[in-house]
Amino acid sequence: MTAKGDFTDQEWDLVREGPATAGMIVVTADKGGSFRETFAMAKAYAEARQQHGESEFLDALVSAGPKSGPRAHSPEELREHGLQRLREAADLLGRKATADEVEGYRAFVLKLAEKVADAHREHGEQVSEQERAAIREIAATLGAAVA
Repeated sequence: MTAKGDFTDQEWDLVREGPATAGMIVVTADKGGSFRETFAMAKAYAEARQQHGESEFLDALVSAGPKSGPRAHSPEELREHGLQRLREAADLLGRKATADEVEGYRAFVLKLAEKVADAHREHGEQVSEQERAAIREIAATLGAAVA
């Protein structure tokens, strides 16, 4: 079992940035819907808190709430730096957390990204191709498969 105390403050901040960063990559993947999509991120955290007790690590993560990463000046910069930070978080967790905890983190980040994409219709589609592409990139960065 991995706990918050197993990470330095800087490492914990990196891990906490991951879900919100993934959500913002999806929000900025296509125009429109940012209010609903941002609300969907908060809702994903609230739903995860209701599953309290399945993993001490994930409980600590969702209880701490989202943490935004460094500011970006464009969606492209957010995507590039965000994916790099997600890669660093995944690598860190691969070294410090159990395999189940790493998988739980991946699942939480991807579920949050999918909820964000599903929160607002764009171009007549519930989830736009740009949002699907962003989710595939996030999944690949985290070493997860997406259907």
